[in-house]
Amino acid sequence: MSEDLIRLSATEAVARLEKGEISPLDLLDAVEKRIAAVEAPVNALPTLCFDRARTHARALMSGQRREAAGEAGWLAGLPVAIKDLTDVAGVRTTYGSPIFANHVPAKSHPLVERIERKGGVVYAKSNTPEFGAGGNTFNEVFGRTRNPWNTSLTCGGSTGGGATALAVGTAWLAHGSDHGGSLRGPATLCSVVGIRPSPGRVTRGTPNNLWSPLSVQGPMARNVPDLALFLDAMAGLCRHDPMTFDAPAQSFAQAVAAPPRKLRIAFTANYGGRVPVDRETREICAREVRKFEAAGHIVEEAFPELGPAEETFLALRSQHFLVDRELQMQTHRDQLKPDIIWNTEQALQGTPSRLAWADRERAALHRRFVAFFETYDILVTPGAPTPAWDVMLRARDMIDGEKLTNYIAGGTLTSAITLTSCPAVSLPCGFDRFGRPIGLQIIAPTRGEALALAAAGQFEQVSGLDRLLPIDPRPGTVPPDA
Repeated sequence: MSEDLIRLSATEAVARLEKGEISPLDLLDAVEKRIAAVEAPVNALPTLCFDRARTHARALMSGQRREAAGEAGWLAGLPVAIKDLTDVAGVRTTYGSPIFANHVPAKSHPLVERIERKGGVVYAKSNTPEFGAGGNTFNEVFGRTRNPWNTSLTCGGSTGGGATALAVGTAWLAHGSDHGGSLRGPATLCSVVGIRPSPGRVTRGTPNNLWSPLSVQGPMARNVPDLALFLDAMAGLCRHDPMTFDAPAQSFAQAVAAPPRKLRIAFTANYGGRVPVDRETREICAREVRKFEAAGHIVEEAFPELGPAEETFLALRSQHFLVDRELQMQTHRDQLKPDIIWNTEQALQGTPSRLAWADRERAALHRRFVAFFETYDILVTPGAPTPAWDVMLRARDMIDGEKLTNYIAGGTLTSAITLTSCPAVSLPCGFDRFGRPIGLQIIAPTRGEALALAAAGQFEQVSGLDRLLPIDPRPGTVPPDA
């Protein structure tokens, strides 16, 4: 029974919970057993809180804490994993940093409170790079998280622990965050699904970067209907975050259940050579995107002009880091990893004029995307420029023969979309010759999550790749190009 429960989709598990066929305690027992069996090779969920989870589960089973029952996104006692950047009351929360290695918050983040109000039961914290900085999930507190398809490779970052847990069946749903691609990259590298929502769709609490649209919270799952369910649980107005707005009248789960109208889809493998993407990734994505044509949609090669997106993102991201990390640089510089110091110092070395330039460029990029979406319904790109690489590397150092100059230089496929405030879904589309997952990124106009999810759901039905999960962790060697 334990193995059967692990293989349920989140949507199926919630339906069975609601019918009383299984209980939240059954699911907690099953996932605890699964963690004992498969966690050691991947290191995805370094902090567990099963006593707290079972207390919450028993309260739900006794009829308490069910005020949101029947609302969109009701989880009915489903266990969920929370990224270790986000506070859970009474549970060790380190942010992946030795500065906070023994930190235990007294109060949960508003998003965790919302998820628990919607019937989610928190049982684990998923691993992340220090303060979420980086596309490879490692830190000095918990070590490295590995890719379940080949444990010699990275799972991506920064929501790497969540993506890995989904793939190996130690999570039905995983919470995460996304600044330059932290939900989308790991989803691609681990063959699961993730969505970066539009800014304001999901509460961030009250961050120091209060009005910045760069960093958002969002869900990961094994399939698109589950992803929509978890987004429904997260979405909505929150008094803590002034950027938030009401949840839509039609739930995201309903949007996925209804096939989209005939779409005009733009596809680009690398923005006309502007963005480095390895050859096999380009070829696989260009082939697999044609599955949309079998569903009756039009697919054309087209893309908006990115302009100086890399430089724009670096300038704005560095300012974001300055707000978040300047004080820690003054008091704990020796405990911060070099990438964080470098990113923060980029802002300190900049000028007000440079920051003003970046804001103007971001606005210009947004205008170009608005104009582009007057012709096309969605834009599809590869979800990552390469498959997973050596887990022992801090970051990719080369893409398609191009030498990368810093730890975020290889992320333009996703970071450029961050600048536009458009929602984007990443989902699997195949595997390379070494068996490494490849994925697509489906981008919709701002606040168009329903459209992006509906299109992703239709593609998933054709590809069937979600049915491969969960897997047992697979040992392997580093391919020659990784």
